[in-house]
Amino acid sequence: MAGGNRVIAGVSGSLRSLGALRAGVAEARSRGAALLAVLAWAPAGGEVAYLRAPCPLLLRLWERAARERMRESFDAVFGGVPADITVRVMVVRARPGPLLVELADRPDDLLVVGYGGRTRLGCLVHGTVTRYCMAHARCPVLAVPPPALITKLRPWPHHWRPEDFTVPLAG
Repeated sequence: MAGGNRVIAGVSGSLRSLGALRAGVAEARSRGAALLAVLAWAPAGGEVAYLRAPCPLLLRLWERAARERMRESFDAVFGGVPADITVRVMVVRARPGPLLVELADRPDDLLVVGYGGRTRLGCLVHGTVTRYCMAHARCPVLAVPPPALITKLRPWPHHWRPEDFTVPLAG
């Protein structure tokens, strides 16, 4: 991936990012470009919380979970990594917006991210990677709208269960 066109797709495992991954692969195919699929992750509770109480075991588990989310994303969208294009996968402990902008540093790159589908509170709490990328990227940014499924599910209230907060400790 040293030269030529690149398509950089932001992946998180969410429905929005699965749409971005699908669009990124389609763009890479149409351009004859390589795809760089990027998943940025942070420790549960954020970096500040981790610095207050570091635990290398938990850090390894979170990184393993991030790698698994990347694999599951390709499996969910394509049934595995597409073989007809060059695909490079990157799982990095970093903030997603700045990392994606840093990686998409050439004018002929295309940065593909998902957008929308969050509540206003979700945008305030998490910020939006898409807005950051569109404001700071030095290449074109393709913002892929969320699938219709998100808007269909939005009115349903979510009832939290204890299983929603469990993290497997056994590897």
